[in-house]
Amino acid sequence: MGSEGPPSVTFHVTGFKKFHGVSDNPTETIVKNLEEYIKKKGSTKGVSLGSCTILETAGQGAIVPLYQTLQSAASNDIQQSDSSKVILIHFGVNSGATRFAIEHQAVNEATFRCPDEMGWKPQKMPIIASDGGISKARKTLLPVDEITKSLAKMGYDVVTSDDAGRFVCNYVYYHSLRFAEQNGIKSLFVHVPLFQTIDKDTQMQFAASLLEVLASLC
Repeated sequence: MGSEGPPSVTFHVTGFKKFHGVSDNPTETIVKNLEEYIKKKGSTKGVSLGSCTILETAGQGAIVPLYQTLQSAASNDIQQSDSSKVILIHFGVNSGATRFAIEHQAVNEATFRCPDEMGWKPQKMPIIASDGGISKARKTLLPVDEITKSLAKMGYDVVTSDDAGRFVCNYVYYHSLRFAEQNGIKSLFVHVPLFQTIDKDTQMQFAASLLEVLASLC
């Protein structure tokens, strides 16, 4: 009973494939290489990667693989002991950003500025109609301000954000936050810049540091 070592944190991580205007999505590279990177770096005690999944940059059309990842995380949580925690982490790119952003919330609105990779372009549409109107917001239960401060102290250019946009990133985050609340797990969305703005090595380091910070705060 609790004497086996520190509490374990299992992370289920997602990134996105290419989309309109971004032919090389940095989050696909980050998530594909994260497991190997952490192994080389030497994983923090109590941290494990449950899954690393690359999603299509699409809303309704990509909902099945998203929920497969979410269900996997929830079943993983049930199978583990009370001393374990499960966190969903979603990485998305903001091509106009110059720094990392830890997203505090998602809103129940899909307003896509351009069609997603499956041709869907909703406007002012609730993501989950049963949740109410498009002004409804869901917030992560993770301590966003504390996470941001810890990462900033490590030298990263990172801010807290209350606006994940209204495109696929917000769409995925909203579904994930709702699922997390229903299943007693936690979810976080992180926006990253393009590799031309912050290079690949720094972004890989950031992703690994984020896991370390989250593990230390849980």
